[in-house]
Amino acid sequence: MSNFSFTDILGPIMIGPSSSHTAGAAKLALVARCINKRPFNKVTFQLHGSFAETYTGHGTDKALIGGVLGFEPDDVRLRDAYKHADQVGLDVTFERVDLDTSHANSVCMVFYNLDGSINEITGASLGGGAIIVNAINDFKVHFSGIYPTLIVRHLDKKGILNTITTILATRDINIASLEVSRTSKNKQASIIVECDEPISDEVVRLIENTPDVFTVKHIDVQKGDTYV
Repeated sequence: MSNFSFTDILGPIMIGPSSSHTAGAAKLALVARCINKRPFNKVTFQLHGSFAETYTGHGTDKALIGGVLGFEPDDVRLRDAYKHADQVGLDVTFERVDLDTSHANSVCMVFYNLDGSINEITGASLGGGAIIVNAINDFKVHFSGIYPTLIVRHLDKKGILNTITTILATRDINIASLEVSRTSKNKQASIIVECDEPISDEVVRLIENTPDVFTVKHIDVQKGDTYV
């Protein structure tokens, strides 16, 4: 017999009407906000597939705006997301595009940051409030946003993966999933680690200080440590 969770049967706690087009969109944008991790004043939402066709009717536009403002899928402020964006001076635009993805409920969120940088985060709403993030700028990724997550970009060489997993193990942090990829041999590579336990700033600093590590992103939606 298959095992089903409460949310599998009844769906997520959310502001409707749709778990895919509303709750999933809000969660995806909230995770993207955590990935960006910089003050920003403009976001362009590039909508693909059914997101592009029905985003106003299903409230996907409000959900995406609310998510980048830091609202959870069950936050009643999602209903007035445009008003809240105006109040903080956030400029939002929507475009219909064809993204390089097979999932119909997909969006690329382009963050224009106050420091002049631009980040593009692409993902999809999978149904039932579940999401997947599949690209950060030019890097292909694959993670759910459910767990505390580390994204490490580094030189492709022996020993770095072992160092990172050892740092986590010695601090009693269990790995839920791990994915590695690289652009080409001995060039740039990435490690994505989803963990069962919270990841401390100390752990992030230790990994950042590992030789041949370029950047470390720490994503934890529960911390709420990002801002417009």
